[in-house]
Amino acid sequence: MVEKHVVFITPFEEERTLHIYLPDDYQTSGRRYPVMYMYDGHNLFYDEDATYGVSWGLKDYFDRHQSEIIVVGIECNHESNYRLWEFSPYDFSDPHWGEIKGLGKALMEWVVTQLKPMIDDAYPTLPDRAHTAIGGSSMGGLMAIYSVIAHNDVFSKAACLSPFFTHIMKELRKELKRTLDAKTRIYLSCGSNEFSHKRSLARGLHHIHEIANYASAQGCCVYTNLIIDGVHSEQDWRKETKIWYPFLFHDPQ
Repeated sequence: MVEKHVVFITPFEEERTLHIYLPDDYQTSGRRYPVMYMYDGHNLFYDEDATYGVSWGLKDYFDRHQSEIIVVGIECNHESNYRLWEFSPYDFSDPHWGEIKGLGKALMEWVVTQLKPMIDDAYPTLPDRAHTAIGGSSMGGLMAIYSVIAHNDVFSKAACLSPFFTHIMKELRKELKRTLDAKTRIYLSCGSNEFSHKRSLARGLHHIHEIANYASAQGCCVYTNLIIDGVHSEQDWRKETKIWYPFLFHDPQ
């Protein structure tokens, strides 16, 4: 089942909708569940909620595989380009979008200090690091990378699909000086057709491999995936669930 709840994000002084996937029998099973926090929650479960009419189809996938997991999807700000503000940890300037004020660090602090305790109190979760994950695509993919690095004491797993690197790699590299727990698992992907030419594809792959090498050097388990002919869309990202979900939650630790 999927529940929707409105919450108040303190640093933004605004309300957002949470889209929360729960196993149908979570109230009677007597079990506790790992939790995955994800960005762009409206795009995760139902096509009718998705921005472009196609969702990741996670509810269908989890129901079909009887997945024992709770997913907390955080809806973005749909006004103007404020999604970029809220899903970027860093300030940057872009010719098309203008000046972006990165509010992602504040959002992540809210997730860790307010949202996670709220979810752990309301649902039968496994609240420890080993059972807590983060995920997203595009700007959400960037946030997932940032989150698993900057809050590695909270998150042990991350699904980072088509992460946004334009303009921010210099700042992100500063995060790569942090130490990661060797039991961290990170999935990193991009589609070969997301880029306008071969040079930008090569640059995107270089950034992914840079992060993968950093994590691997500390003993983390990393899965990098180039999706041949893949594009920057929910329709393609939904195809990756069968890869990243088993890798993060079912492969041997």
